[in-house]
Amino acid sequence: MAFSPYLCFSRKDWCNFRESTPLTIDEMDLAQLQGVNEHVSLSEVQEIYLPLSRLLSLYVLASQSLHRASSEFLGKPVPKMPYLIGVAGSVAVGKSTCARILEALLSRWPHHPKVSLITTDGFLFSLAELKRRGLLERKGFPESYDIRKLIQFLAALKSGELHIKAPVYSHHYYDIIPHEYIEISQADIVIVEGLNILQTATTEAQIFVSDFLDFSIFIDADTAAIKQWFIERVLRFKNTSFKDPSAYFHFISKLSDQEVVQFCNDVWQETNERNLLENILPFKNRARLILQKGPNHEVQKVFLRKL
Repeated sequence: MAFSPYLCFSRKDWCNFRESTPLTIDEMDLAQLQGVNEHVSLSEVQEIYLPLSRLLSLYVLASQSLHRASSEFLGKPVPKMPYLIGVAGSVAVGKSTCARILEALLSRWPHHPKVSLITTDGFLFSLAELKRRGLLERKGFPESYDIRKLIQFLAALKSGELHIKAPVYSHHYYDIIPHEYIEISQADIVIVEGLNILQTATTEAQIFVSDFLDFSIFIDADTAAIKQWFIERVLRFKNTSFKDPSAYFHFISKLSDQEVVQFCNDVWQETNERNLLENILPFKNRARLILQKGPNHEVQKVFLRKL
């Protein structure tokens, strides 16, 4: 029997770990949290995300106890450092929805009410810089990010700095928004969502994003299903946000559905799938927890790394 570093749980088994954890969000809250093309039911929150929030809350409490022990041993206060949770996975797999639901649930636990969420999209090079470097077609690949800036940001978080600013990315404009930031001040938990945050030694860097994470989650699904979700999402945007003339992808709103599907197939094959196979999937098993989705976006299995 082959060894696995993970404990595997069916949906039914995982649900039992919720115990008496109360459901602290309702349908209205959930409607604000889920993605454009991903409907998450309250039962999904109850069966998957509530047990996960309970596990994470226990881990955060244990981490806080360790910091108090260090402070007592050193005889002086240790700067408050947030617990960093990474959420990784492919384009269109549901990372953002997962991260937003966890942010909402974790902020309602009494011992760590200050929860912040940032995405590594904010650390992409600007559109102008990507064009200058000839990287526009490789947007989302590791080299399209200002890794040094991202590492400095995470190091500042883990150093206990009081006021830290993260740049903001706009999907509407497909670019960084100048002079706009998310400020993080003494957060208990910071959730970091991004494509390549589990990646390690494929670059010359000696320090990686994953070095700063206290817990990491990988959202997994069959590649064919993710491709279909990507196409469905773009078709939805075609008839909604892309109709705005100021949108970067406004031209898509003028295409037929068939032309949009062909556009998506090309982008998927040339960019998203390559990035998934080369830079994302190879590092899946570095995650502490894997949520494995079925074709309907519902989590079917949960893999928790053994301690």
